[in-house]
Amino acid sequence: MNIPFRPLALTLLAVAAAAALLGRAQAGDDEYFPPVTDKLTLQECGSCHLAFPPSLLPAASWKRMMGDLQHHFGDDASVDAATAAAITRYLVAHAGDAPGQGNRMLRGLKPGEAPLRITELPKWVREHREVPKADWTRKDVGSKANCAACHVDAAKGYFEDD
Repeated sequence: MNIPFRPLALTLLAVAAAAALLGRAQAGDDEYFPPVTDKLTLQECGSCHLAFPPSLLPAASWKRMMGDLQHHFGDDASVDAATAAAITRYLVAHAGDAPGQGNRMLRGLKPGEAPLRITELPKWVREHREVPKADWTRKDVGSKANCAACHVDAAKGYFEDD
């Protein structure tokens, strides 16, 4: 009598296991942000630092940042106008406030705000408030912008606690 239920139980178990393995990439996961897939953006931005997922900032922030690359956090990150325009288009199209992107990192921002630092977003500050200040200056971390120091899969878009 239990035989007809065995295949169903095994199927449910398999589905549950698959959901657990794949669950971290589900839409709406607060720790997953689709990584940069544009080759030009990866090449130019990723040559100096993690090519940050564009959904971490609103479009206005990306426009502001790309409009002043000669003063990019103390460095001159200038590129030719065509390259800058192409990267800007990609970042804006995938920004946190772009249609279909969801804006969970942007919660708490006032309308029209265009922060340049992801580390200044209210959600980022809340998520990292328990990290001791000394950790940010450790040699293997260096700064708050070095996500990959603590989030080993940051380049893949995963920012869960490791």
